[in-house]
Amino acid sequence: MSLLIAGALFVLIMAAGAAIGLKLWVRPQEAIERVAGVAGDREEEAGGGHPSLVFHDLVKRLGTLMPVNPRDAGAIQRRMIRAGVRNPNAMKYFYGAKVLLGAGVPLLMTALVAGSDADFTNKAMAVLASIAAGFFAPNEYLNLRAKKRQKEIRRGLANALDLLVVCVESGLGLDQAIIQVAKDLEQAHPEISEEFAMVNYELKAGKRRVDALRNLAERSNVDDLKKLVGVLIQADRFGTGVAQSLRGHADFMRVQARQTAEEKAAKLGVKLVFPIFFCILPSLFVVTVGPMAVKIIRELLPMMNNI
Repeated sequence: MSLLIAGALFVLIMAAGAAIGLKLWVRPQEAIERVAGVAGDREEEAGGGHPSLVFHDLVKRLGTLMPVNPRDAGAIQRRMIRAGVRNPNAMKYFYGAKVLLGAGVPLLMTALVAGSDADFTNKAMAVLASIAAGFFAPNEYLNLRAKKRQKEIRRGLANALDLLVVCVESGLGLDQAIIQVAKDLEQAHPEISEEFAMVNYELKAGKRRVDALRNLAERSNVDDLKKLVGVLIQADRFGTGVAQSLRGHADFMRVQARQTAEEKAAKLGVKLVFPIFFCILPSLFVVTVGPMAVKIIRELLPMMNNI
């Protein structure tokens, strides 16, 4: 009898848990409405949604309200493209983040310095510095992201060029070789794969190859990639063999990479002077001279005092 009661209780608890899970967590009706495109309209009418979506909407509205200089907007748009940000609403999010941080960081700083014993001038300077830091923080983040992406493109360019040479020498055309390189490097070097894929999209849209390659150099702003684009444009303009030009440029880049590595290795000795002097030598002095100094203090100094 007890086993039947326990089994019935177990079945009842499992059924109640499954019903609660389907109602509150899985929500199949909401998933169906989301796929059908009805849920978004209902959320817009109700004005609700996930907290992250509400926050994104707030940032976007703040960016819309902020006046933007067209000249500055063009420069920031280019930096966003170089950083790999291609969202149509990225500019609104960017300026909204500037407004939000420019107002939120000073409030936080004011709350921190309100109870301190510092002078009023120091408090005012801290608040002003926090305003500048909050307002210009998105700019610095965008610059750091662009530099990191350029570094990744520069790192993967050697492999991309070698694959491009192999594809062209095996009989593929330049356009097909670019597509193949973009597919092969999608996992290893996604940044340069994305740039080559953009070249393919522009060619499919009807742009000339020269314009697509120039846009590639302008988007990335990487010197090595600009040199590669220059080689491809010259080969296309003067009718020389693309495979031969790419092979020569690959050899040139390999020699240049070797020279850069040798230059960094030659600078390594000079750069190690300060770490060795301030970090390693004090430890060596403690290990080597320390026991002798202890002996002198313990034995030699009492003997000298007795004399």
